[in-house]
Amino acid sequence: MAACTPAAPPRPEATVTVFAAASLTDALTELAADYERNEGPAVRLSFGASGAVARQVQAGAPADVVILADSEWMDRLGAAGRITRRVNLLRNDLVVIAQARAADQTDPFAPLAQGGRLAIGDPDSVPAGAYARTWLQTSGRWAAVKDRLVFGADVRAVRAFVARGEAALGVVYRSDVVRRTDIRIVMEPRAAEQPAIVYPAAEVTGGGRKAQAFLDYLATPAAASVFRRHGFMPAA
Repeated sequence: MAACTPAAPPRPEATVTVFAAASLTDALTELAADYERNEGPAVRLSFGASGAVARQVQAGAPADVVILADSEWMDRLGAAGRITRRVNLLRNDLVVIAQARAADQTDPFAPLAQGGRLAIGDPDSVPAGAYARTWLQTSGRWAAVKDRLVFGADVRAVRAFVARGEAALGVVYRSDVVRRTDIRIVMEPRAAEQPAIVYPAAEVTGGGRKAQAFLDYLATPAAASVFRRHGFMPAA
């Protein structure tokens, strides 16, 4: 008779569905895998521009947790009654990027005067684009660059434009440059000009215990270490 081996602890059957900003793709993919390995339920991830994600959740998409790169979009979900518990999870900064092999310039924006394009996210739906437009306006650069802009559907698309050479420069989050060898930072806005970039996370109404548990996990020191490795900073 074959020896009996101890049964593995039962795995929770529920799946937690997380809708999140595209800039969180790498960090959340790693965290979701860690969560599942440690006897958590399966995690289903869906990424996109924060505006698009918020509109999907507001329209009733089956999400349990939503994490955005913009507080105003989360405010809209709160006003619509689509979220309950809400926390400020992370911070980020803007940077200007170019291809890694691009020549050094005394003026980082010089390539625009030579026919190059500046990629930013679509300001109407991509928080990184709205932050970029605000910075370009407050720093006095908007008039010089507004006719050289190309818009990305999310911040990762902006990064891809630059990496492929379709845009000479791009404005992305600092976290988008971490561990990339095809792009590099050529300019960092002064601290006084940096927009306050906060990532709020919330339980979608009806998410229940599985949503609460995943939000609790994202607030642990282990999760914070992963976020820092991907270029994010704690909100507090």
